[in-house]
Amino acid sequence: MAGVSLGLSDNARKQIAESLGPILADHYLLALKTQNFHWNVTGPNFQGLHTLFGTQYEALHAALDEIAERIRTLGYPAPGGFAVYSKLASLPEAKGGESWSQMCDQLAEDNDKLVQRCRPVRELAEGLGDAETGDLMIERMDALAKAAWMLRSHTG
Repeated sequence: MAGVSLGLSDNARKQIAESLGPILADHYLLALKTQNFHWNVTGPNFQGLHTLFGTQYEALHAALDEIAERIRTLGYPAPGGFAVYSKLASLPEAKGGESWSQMCDQLAEDNDKLVQRCRPVRELAEGLGDAETGDLMIERMDALAKAAWMLRSHTG
């Protein structure tokens, strides 16, 4: 993108933006899955999990904006749409009919996997001199790890 001057080479900006696309897609899928579970959770822990899932998908939606805006700041279009996300995302979709404990287990595992996917993006960004994207990935890893811990706390 012409006019972008962040102290990063064009190649660095491109590599980082491209590495953020799958992170954005996985955040979107995790937000959608969490919202689905928010709508469909039942059982003795309904109220607590309904609230927790709601808090978590709202936080994921806010994170989506931050990640997409970082891609735009780097001078590239943010990917969007189900077809694009299905190619970029690595997290599994929900099958339907999960029990409340299966929902917690799946979301905890997905949050962990997304932490693992963010780590090399942080390393790439910082290695190319992009501390801002590195910081964003650290924030995301911290939030995702905390979400996984909260989910696991419900199942013991």
